[in-house]
Amino acid sequence: MTDFHTVKYYKPTPASANPQTIRADLCIYGASSAGIAAAVQASRLGLSVVIAEFGSHIGGLTTGGLGATDIGNKGAIGGISREFYRALGTHYGSDENGGTHWLFEPKIASRIYKEWLEETRVAVYTERHLQRVDKVGGRIKRIVMENGDAFEAGMFIDATYEGDLMAMAGVSYHVGREANEVYKETLNGVHFGHPNHNFKTWIDPYVVPGKPDSGLLRGVTDAEPMAQGQGDSCVQAYNFRICLTDDPDNRLPFPQPPHYDPDDYALLARYIQSGIWDALRLHKMMKPTRKTDLNNFGAVSTDFIGRNYEWPDGDYATRERLFQEHYNYNLGMLYFLNQDDRVPLSIRQEAATWGLPADEYVQSGNWTPQLYIREARRMISDVVMTERHCRSFEKVADSVGLAAYTMDSHNCRRLVVGGRCINEGNVETALVAPFPISYRSIVPKGDECINLIVPVCLSASHIAFGSIRMEPVFMILGQSAATAAALALEGQSAVQDVDYGKLRERLLRDGQILDWS
Repeated sequence: MTDFHTVKYYKPTPASANPQTIRADLCIYGASSAGIAAAVQASRLGLSVVIAEFGSHIGGLTTGGLGATDIGNKGAIGGISREFYRALGTHYGSDENGGTHWLFEPKIASRIYKEWLEETRVAVYTERHLQRVDKVGGRIKRIVMENGDAFEAGMFIDATYEGDLMAMAGVSYHVGREANEVYKETLNGVHFGHPNHNFKTWIDPYVVPGKPDSGLLRGVTDAEPMAQGQGDSCVQAYNFRICLTDDPDNRLPFPQPPHYDPDDYALLARYIQSGIWDALRLHKMMKPTRKTDLNNFGAVSTDFIGRNYEWPDGDYATRERLFQEHYNYNLGMLYFLNQDDRVPLSIRQEAATWGLPADEYVQSGNWTPQLYIREARRMISDVVMTERHCRSFEKVADSVGLAAYTMDSHNCRRLVVGGRCINEGNVETALVAPFPISYRSIVPKGDECINLIVPVCLSASHIAFGSIRMEPVFMILGQSAATAAALALEGQSAVQDVDYGKLRERLLRDGQILDWS
């Protein structure tokens, strides 16, 4: 039986009777894929390095269920990021693209990362909830945790998906969608018209069809539609990337979550009854393990549209509440598809062929502890990556890695427009070619902090971040961030003053791909 109490984002940690002060050359806050790549690189460069991780999960989304890697162009992936996919290839016996492998099980990704951390002797402190940042003269001196532990270092990297260290250090950032006019873009802000992940049939939004006074179905809002390209504070939807299996020997049935309410899925039932069934579209099977990665697909699926706006700037208790709401919604949807009489029998039978793998996430009820935080805070620095960079209209001269994925945003709102349900915010626009990411976009403004690098919540507009925000790229940027930190320590300089020529030379020597022709 599933122990639902093990599936958590945050549990307060009491003050320690003997708080520690941990000192290192480099402190990384966040054991995401970027954080691990940064730690490995820093150790290889001779730095003493430590990771402080908010939760107990190591590897972020790469070990958190995103086994069908979003890539764009495999040729743009180099360095430690490429090493990771080669290590997967070694495990699976792959001879594709020089022995790389791009579809994998969470437990194997986790094993590789843990082996790397052991080999490089990087200490990871888990359940460390950031409470305070002490700065002196624009430099972070120490970061202090909820339990009283402190981490002191010459350089810091914020590798969290939320940018918590960045924000607490007083660095400028943005949450939400900028208006197109801010950076002279065309795909930012409110966005209607993209057919993917929208309703393919007319769906009445009201509890009693045709009667607005009966109220709206759950998940639908009557907010003002707003104009195309207008900015707002909405955040693209989160979900869980759910590892499933159809192997009867390894398959666990979906349990009923603790706060299950079938009315949460009335809109999904209505959509299915209209003739559309696509919510359980799965990624390619991971052979021979018979596992797959479930992501959002279609108008009503695992994306919990409109229910994450408080996450980026929310305190830890707020995030825990939102985490549980997302967990109940996602697991509840799978349970609903198996059990509810409103779902046609053929669909219930199809859904019943899938279950949670008994050999994944055994410490958290076979459910990933990592919420898919697609976007939260984004730094505002001297260079902001925008749609113009994605389209190769502008090219930066200080590349620290390439992005290659489509400009991608999941839906931000589900509205009533003209008496029907409409999803708003989805964008999927392909690139002409991979494009370089500026070093200046991963370091703050010089008057805000001089010893912090931010490879995940980097300086980018909403739509540009939609292309950059892929796990292989976060590993690339993590490696580049650690290299820059080492050079700043060596030269006793601010991160803004690192000699880019030296940085570029070292990155190329370590296998990073910085240009595309």
